[in-house]
Amino acid sequence: MPLSVNTNLGAMIALQNLNATNKQLEQTQLNITTGLKVNGPKDDASTYAIAQNMRGEVSGWKSVGTALATGESIVNVAIEAGKSISDLLIEMKSKVVQANQAGLDSASRSAIHNDFAALRDQITTIVQTAEFNGTNIIEASAANLTVLSTVDGSTIAVNAQAMDNSSLGIASVSLTTSGGAQSALSVIDTAITSMNQKLANLGSVGKRLEVQSEFSVKLIDILKAGVGNLVDADLAEESAELQALQIKQQLGVQALSIANASPQTILSLFN
Repeated sequence: MPLSVNTNLGAMIALQNLNATNKQLEQTQLNITTGLKVNGPKDDASTYAIAQNMRGEVSGWKSVGTALATGESIVNVAIEAGKSISDLLIEMKSKVVQANQAGLDSASRSAIHNDFAALRDQITTIVQTAEFNGTNIIEASAANLTVLSTVDGSTIAVNAQAMDNSSLGIASVSLTTSGGAQSALSVIDTAITSMNQKLANLGSVGKRLEVQSEFSVKLIDILKAGVGNLVDADLAEESAELQALQIKQQLGVQALSIANASPQTILSLFN
């Protein structure tokens, strides 16, 4: 090729290679900075699209996990309240049995009834305060609850379990008379049986919510791992690549400097 000061092919080639090296170096630095080998659709359109879809699934399941946690907390509060009410009913039964003792005077019978009434009032207090996030599923007017369980919109139904005195049938029980004490025994037994069934119902749905919640956490972890396998950068590999590209960059600058200096040899022809 003839010598020319207008066209320096060597410098052109050296500059092209240097620009390519700089571009690769920028990409590698970006990968190291973000920890990702796929930072956008230009890096790998199909992989980026798949990863974005999986990120959407992760986000959806996180919302499901929040709904399940809320539902589980509501049920757990109801269960703990129910356990306390069940214990109170057992204590109330002992008062009923005492009231059925033969030969009780009116003062003793009145004292036993007052103890019974105090325990019944405590049930009312527990029912009124057994709420989570404004939701109470054991009060008389409680509505059934539906808890989101999948990103597709499936739900787990939580039936309300009224545990107030009227629902348990003990609101009007009186131990002030012998006849009232006798009839109260069957009433309190029925209330205890009913209470046990309500607790069993809550326990079953609570276990279901717990299992689904644990599954959602595991699924989120699997999806995150899948996204990582698709887009995460191998930092050890990127580090080695960075050092290699930095050396190539220095060599490219040196090569461009040499190519730019070559037209100066033309001056020697005129000496």
